[in-house]
Amino acid sequence: MHPAATWVGLLGWLIVTYAVAAYGALSTSDGVRTWYPSLAKPSWTPPNWLFGPVWSLLYLSMALAAWLIWCEAGRRDVRRPLALYLGQLTLNASWSMVFFGWRQPGPAFGVILLLLAAILLTAVAFHRVRPLAGWLLAPYIAWVGFASALNGAIWWLNR
Repeated sequence: MHPAATWVGLLGWLIVTYAVAAYGALSTSDGVRTWYPSLAKPSWTPPNWLFGPVWSLLYLSMALAAWLIWCEAGRRDVRRPLALYLGQLTLNASWSMVFFGWRQPGPAFGVILLLLAAILLTAVAFHRVRPLAGWLLAPYIAWVGFASALNGAIWWLNR
């Protein structure tokens, strides 16, 4: 693959991944300001200022992982791993809309559990193609695992 194409590919994966981040930000902005503060939350809830920086780094790591897999095209079949990646991105965006946009922690808990499973499948598929790409998703898995517990706790406390 030509080096220029490689960098264009990186830009493409950054755009796709951060488009989901932008959608999530638009879906959550009103709910974060008005609805979320009114919810009962567990004592281990992180401060609100932490979510933006963490997600920004996670989206960067995710895009880099997808790009590493994309760079393997031609040598390996990367369609399935990248389809899994796009699927988990869809679930990521869906969770933001269900939890914050629709203000439905119960259904959002189901979505985030599906998201976590999809990320795990994606990480395994990425690891088989390029181990570093799979490991780049490890912080994302950890954070979404934590977010799943938080979502479940918020649902339980506010039922």
